[in-house]
Amino acid sequence: MTSTPQTVEFSGAGGITLIADEWNRGTQTPASRPTILMLHGGGQNRFSWKNTGQILADDGFHVIALDSRGHGDSDRAPDANYDVETLTADVMRVLNAIDRPVVIIGASMGGLTGILAADRAGPAKVIKLVLVDVVPRFEKQGSARIRDFMMSGLDGFETLEQAADAVAAYLPYRKKPRSPEGLKKNLRLRDGRWYWHWDPAFMTKPGDDPELRTENFEHAARNLAVPVLLIRGRLSDVVSPEGVKHFLATVPRAEFVELSNAGHTAAGDDNDAFSDAVVQFVERS
Repeated sequence: MTSTPQTVEFSGAGGITLIADEWNRGTQTPASRPTILMLHGGGQNRFSWKNTGQILADDGFHVIALDSRGHGDSDRAPDANYDVETLTADVMRVLNAIDRPVVIIGASMGGLTGILAADRAGPAKVIKLVLVDVVPRFEKQGSARIRDFMMSGLDGFETLEQAADAVAAYLPYRKKPRSPEGLKKNLRLRDGRWYWHWDPAFMTKPGDDPELRTENFEHAARNLAVPVLLIRGRLSDVVSPEGVKHFLATVPRAEFVELSNAGHTAAGDDNDAFSDAVVQFVERS
């Protein structure tokens, strides 16, 4: 039986409204089956998880795919506060609202937020964690390439085809869709131009100390007492084999899967293989 997602609201830190898609809302899910909370990467939105969310829902899980503040349909932060501590505070409020055991699946920014949230919530609330192509010691060159791609679209695009060309240049290993219509989930038409559906202030406001941030992520990751699955795209320039090795050596209950036909955007690059790895991990008792 196929479950259809509903659009729901959560209250984030400072009363900000966060939008999510929720599958199997109101369904009596057995205690042995946790809720799945999916956190997208920077510049993405909840629709990044559409296929995997549907697969998990059809498998009987209660699934929530969240738009982070400033992304998708969630509120923009009035003070442009998008630092990772605030993102984590948002997730903590969502975990409290769910009020049952949760598996967090986080990609890139969502994965780093997930590490902090899982550590703070404790193993009774966050019982497993899936990290999608992200580790605390990520590659600065790959991260800079993401930033360059996101900054290049701040002025918008004349057509959807132009946006599709920009994505194809950023992801040369991914087959370009025949039609750019699917990008409408990630763009909004405004004054005759197409703009990415996230707050530009997310990129332009000064960030915090990157070295201190890495330390915080590593400390939280070492503290994790729950099973952790790290999924890397073999073509990724954000997570290196060395970064994987260090992560597995320092995180007590971590395991690793590599997707041969995927890069940093692993869930979208090879969704079948990605979903298979996730389902096997979350179903295991």
